Amino acid sequence: MPSLRNLGRFAIAATFALSLSHVASAQSFSDAQRGELEQIIKNYLVSHPEVLEEMTAELTKRQQAEENEKHQAALKKDSDTIFNSPRGVTVGNHSGDVTFVEFFDYNCGYCKRAMSDMFDLMKSDPKLRVVLKEFPVLGPGSVEAAQVAVAVRMQDPSGKKYLDFHQKLLGGRGQADKARALAAAKDAGLDMARLEKDMASPEVKATLEENFRLAESLGLNGTPSYVIGDQVVVGAVGLDGLSHKISEARCGKETC
Repeated sequence: MPSLRNLGRFAIAATFALSLSHVASAQSFSDAQRGELEQIIKNYLVSHPEVLEEMTAELTKRQQAEENEKHQAALKKDSDTIFNSPRGVTVGNHSGDVTFVEFFDYNCGYCKRAMSDMFDLMKSDPKLRVVLKEFPVLGPGSVEAAQVAVAVRMQDPSGKKYLDFHQKLLGGRGQADKARALAAAKDAGLDMARLEKDMASPEVKATLEENFRLAESLGLNGTPSYVIGDQVVVGAVGLDGLSHKISEARCGKETC
């Protein structure tokens, strides 16, 4: 009688054979043999469910490695646009030693909570350069708000009024749309006549198209998402998580 280890190996091998039933070699099993193999596999996995955990962990590991490869390829290809495009809004230390890029949506609840993390980081880290990129993925209202935001950036190259506008709109209650974005822009002291004119500019469409292209290249599937140094971070990881990524970009360790 074969040992349990050998039976386990056989069961795993049989699993792969059955999964390739469209291959000629797999089709050589009779119905009786196929049923016997399926029962062996089922019995083994029921007795050793940790095998499924190991397979899931390995799959996750490989998927993460593939994502990292995609991130690194995108960073290599689009690094200058990601960090230095004039269509991004730069705040904080414009000459900082680490650049923190955030892709956000004005209707993203996680972005609202993450905004305080960004302000805390800028306050505690005078060497941090922050780049904001509109990434409106949550519906028409988000697109409208982003269009206003781009027009705000066009009027305010310094980023100071943009940051005030950004805080008012992202920190406000209710769904962001054109009306709420215009109200936030007015409160921030923007020239409203010029804002309406700039919103009709091709630059607005070009900015959002550039941001979406970068997000697709980086494999971003939600907001907030970040690029910090040579790392891509998807999701709201909190103040400590962001601080560690900034330190890793600065000195190669979680704490410099």
